[in-house]
Amino acid sequence: QVDLVESGGGLVQAGGSLRLSCVASGRTLTVSAMGWFRRAPGKEREFVAAILKYSGATRYADSVKGRFTISRDYAQNTAYLQMDSLKPEDTAVYYCAGIRESKIPADDGAYDYWGQGTQVTVSS
Repeated sequence: QVDLVESGGGLVQAGGSLRLSCVASGRTLTVSAMGWFRRAPGKEREFVAAILKYSGATRYADSVKGRFTISRDYAQNTAYLQMDSLKPEDTAVYYCAGIRESKIPADDGAYDYWGQGTQVTVSS
């Protein structure tokens, strides 16, 4: 079992920045990639970004390309999501996810482990 704990959410004005962190514990050797998803009020959960643990290869949703950056600290079993130029439509609960296979899909059904989420609110 792998536990994922997110932190770093909060309230920020449009144009501002936040950095989310996700720390993995437990059987972390089974995690090959980590991703970030979000769920806005009244909407389905959507893919934001993902990163392969070993190679560092990344994938982004079109809506966040150029504004968000995903990274990882291999030794600390931690993934980060640096969010810049935030917009009100980025308001959502952000979830960290882990996957055993060495791939970075946008389909949330492919992920094996999930955190509890952290709220991000962007005011206009």
